[in-house]
Formats: sequence, C-alpha cells, structure tokens
Amino acid sequence: MMWTELPPGLILLLGGVVAAVAPYHVRKGLMLVLPFVGFWQLIDVPNGDYAVVSLFGAELVGSRIDSLSLVWGYIFYIAALVAGIFHLHVRDRMQDVAALTYMGSAIGAIFAGDLITLFIYWELTAVTSVFLIFANRTNASFRAGIRYLIVQIASGVLLLGGLIIHWRATGSINFGNLGLDAPGAVLIFLGFGIKAAFPLLHNWLQDSYPQATVTGTVFLSSFTTKMAIYTLARGFPGAEELIWIGAAMTAFPIFYAVIENDLRKVLAYSLNNQLGYMVVGVGIGTDLALNGAAAHAFTHILYKGLLFMSMGAVLYRVGTIKGSELGGLYKSMPWTAGFSMVGAASISAFPLFSGFISKSLIITAAAEEGYWFVWLVLLFASAGVFHHSGIKIPYFAFFAWPHQAQKTCKEAPWNMLLAMGIAAAFCIGIGVFPGYLYAILPYQTDFVPYTASHVITQLQLLLFSALAFAWLMRTGLYPPELKSTVLDFDWVYRKALHRVWRSTVEWGTETSGALTGGMRGWVNGVIGVAARLGRPDGLIGRTSSPGTGVLWLTAMLGLYLLVFAL
Repeated sequence: MMWTELPPGLILLLGGVVAAVAPYHVRKGLMLVLPFVGFWQLIDVPNGDYAVVSLFGAELVGSRIDSLSLVWGYIFYIAALVAGIFHLHVRDRMQDVAALTYMGSAIGAIFAGDLITLFIYWELTAVTSVFLIFANRTNASFRAGIRYLIVQIASGVLLLGGLIIHWRATGSINFGNLGLDAPGAVLIFLGFGIKAAFPLLHNWLQDSYPQATVTGTVFLSSFTTKMAIYTLARGFPGAEELIWIGAAMTAFPIFYAVIENDLRKVLAYSLNNQLGYMVVGVGIGTDLALNGAAAHAFTHILYKGLLFMSMGAVLYRVGTIKGSELGGLYKSMPWTAGFSMVGAASISAFPLFSGFISKSLIITAAAEEGYWFVWLVLLFASAGVFHHSGIKIPYFAFFAWPHQAQKTCKEAPWNMLLAMGIAAAFCIGIGVFPGYLYAILPYQTDFVPYTASHVITQLQLLLFSALAFAWLMRTGLYPPELKSTVLDFDWVYRKALHRVWRSTVEWGTETSGALTGGMRGWVNGVIGVAARLGRPDGLIGRTSSPGTGVLWLTAMLGLYLLVFAL
C-alpha cells in the first residue's frame, strides 16, 4: 500500500501521538507541516475505496475518496493550517496534542466508508476535543467540558445503536444514502443532529465553545459541526424534514445573538444560524442545493474561523470579551479590526466576499424547488446575521464608545495576525473568483452568482438591515450590552428539571421514611401481640399444634423481613 492510500487524517493522529512526548518546537513544526502533507495526499490519490479490511463478517472501508468527501477534506486541511498558525504562541502540550488528534479524527470521519469506522472517529472527536475546553483551566470550563462530553458521547451512543440495528436488519454497514426509512436510520439521524446542533439539541455549542481556550475555540468552530453536516449530506440527502429543521436553525439563534453580551457566545449562536443554511441545502437534496451546502461549509469554516480568531485576539490582549466592557479597540488593534470587518462582510454575504457566492446557491435552490416560505426565512436570517455578526461584533468590540475601564492594549501577536490574514485572503479571493470553489464541488454547475437580481436583492437587504440597526441604536431601542445571563432551552434540563428531580427525591425520601416508620410500628405491634398469644399459656400456645406454631412464626418472620428490608 502506498502512503497516499492510507486513511486521511491518520497522519495528524500520529502527529498527536508524537506531540505527546516532543518538545515545543517539534510540536509546532508538526502543526505547520502535517496539514501540507495531508493536503498533498488528497491531491495525489485517485477516487476510490482504500484501507478495506474484513472484520467479523463486516467490510470496513477506512478511506473513501470521492467528490463529496474531497470538498470537506480540502477545507479541513486548510483550517488545520490556519488554526495551527494562530496557535503557534501557545506553550501547552495538552492543547497541542488535543488539537492534532481532534483534527485527525474529524478528517478521518469524513472519509470513513462504513458506519463502524465512522463511529470510531466520531467518538474520538468527542474525547479529544473536550481537552480544548478543559485547557482553559477554570471551574466554568471544567463544568462546560463535562456537559459537552456527555452530549457528544450521547451522540455516539445513538449512532452506535442505529448502526447495530441497521447491520442486523440489512447485513450492511456501508455508509451511503441511508434515508430515514432504513432500519436504525432515525437513531443515526438523531446522532448526526446532535453534533449538527439541531434546535433543542443545540445548547452544548453555546455552552462549551465560549469556555474553550482562545485558540481552542478556533479549532472547535472548524470541525465538529461541519463534520456533522457532511454526514447528513452523505446519509440523508433530500430528507425533507431537514428543510424545516434547517429553516428553524437559521431563524431562532438571531434573537439570542442580538441580546447576548459575550461576543464569543454571539458567534456561537451565529454559527448555529449558518449551519441552518447547510441543513436546508442537504434537505432540498438537488445538485444545486448539495453544492450550496458543500460550498457554504467551505466558506463558513474560513469566515467563522476568522471571526473567532479576531475575538480571540481581543480576549487575549484585553482579558474580556464582554460587549459591555469593550469598545474603541480599532486604535490599539487596527489590523485585528480590519480582519474582523472582512469576516463580518463575508458572513453577511456582501458581494465580492465568500459568503455571498455560497449562500446564493442555497437560496436559489429553495426558490427553484418552490419552498417560498423557506426562501423568505432564509432572507430574514440573512438580514439578522448582518445585525449580530456583521455589525454588532465589530461595532461593540472596536468602534463603540470605549468602556470607562477600557485601556489601550497591544496589537495581536504576529502569528495571530498571519492566520487572520490568510483567512481574510481566502474570504476575499473566493468572493472575487468563485469559479475555483465551484470547480471542486460534488456536482458540475454553471451557476452564476453575480447577476443583477442577486446583487441588487442582497444589497437592498443589507442596506435596510443597516438602516434598521442605526435607527434602533439612535432611538435607544436596540438591546443594550448588559452583564446578564441569557436563558436558552438548556435551562429546562440544567435548572428546571434538576430542581423538579431534587424536590421529587426529597419528597420521596421524606414520604418513604414516614411510611416505613409507620409500617415498622405496626409490625412491631403485630409481633408483640403474636408473642403474647404464642406463649405456652397464651391462646395459640394452648390450642395449636407445633406445626401451626411454626407456620405462624414463619409468617411473622416474612412480614418482618419484608418491611425492615425496605
């Protein structure tokens, strides 16, 4: 077997093992060199199945190279390099090892040709990525990491249960188009949905990402959820349920993002919003829509990573990321502010930026297939994301009136600026020359994003959204940046259900104690009466035979054990 036929991602996993014992400079060298080697491997290997192994009657396909997996493979290796550069200044062995093994696991998952191999990588991403949260070394990050791990493991358990049912019913573990009617497919679908942050299953994202380290959040934002979008595109293309799930995902995070004070949490809600576009594309399932989902995953990794890097740089230099405590940083961090503006323009789908050329594919596909309500929701969500990520993020961090306690600071370190510069160059380059991205999409397309109708519609949308923001700020109606906690659906199971459970247990304990005490008193009374009656001079002792006495004694003993064993 040639080295190019080895499972993609394996090289990063092995790099993580080496990093566990290697010195600082070697670890950083691995993070820079290995993404180049992995990218070269994808360019050099032809499409096909590789690393095929028969085990317990099942055929494991360690690597499936085709047009769909290659799109994710390319961008994952680009993201690995950019995030690695951003991470260069960090001297933390745990983060280095976790980042390398996590990225390798995610890349391995998208090339898995069977459900068992996918499950192995699926769980590896959970176990390795959580250390990027633990590495923040605070009580809040530890608690968030534990919750994150529980949710991610639960996702894997659902995947495992579904693949076992599917395997027993069909005799196949091939990871292809499953459809929701296949045996075990619903469990697999839910497992994918958790990592894709479906509505009501999404709170792990906003809970954990802002608690990760400055660089850990950049790694996390690039891989887990986009890996889940790939599995949906592979396993459930054209599932109409995804259209409505995705439409809900694009809309509801907007309201939370507008009122959230933690700017990294704003970006986490924005991430949820952008995932919705991809889920809609997968649900529509046409060639144009699936191309749109793949293209948007590609561009989203870059501009969302850029935004998380810019906010990470602010947190690194200032020590806070609360909108209520920032402002005026464009003077101290002009390069970071500029790069943040590029990310904001890209996520807002400004023409000539990457988000415009990918989001247009999905919105057009929705219109062509007659999903007009969904089309309107997507347009509304486009205006909303401009509010919270296109305007709010750069405005409150860099341009708002400085907080009274705000002090000047240094510009971000050179490696952070280099990483942000590379991501910004991709955002602009893809927006100006979309043909290069369209050429690697799963299906051939002649889509032209820069038509008069597309450009004018988007510019009008952005213009009125900007005017609405300005009017709300001018009139004081825009929600102020306050030190507060935004309650989301996780409050139901983290607080409300927890309190109900505690109250139930306490009530049950008190009730059980009272019942047991009363029962014991009654039994003791019965035993006392039986003892008096069973004496030689008692009623039973004078009139009953020895066998009857033994029977009474056995009954009393059974009653005693029944009550006092409770």
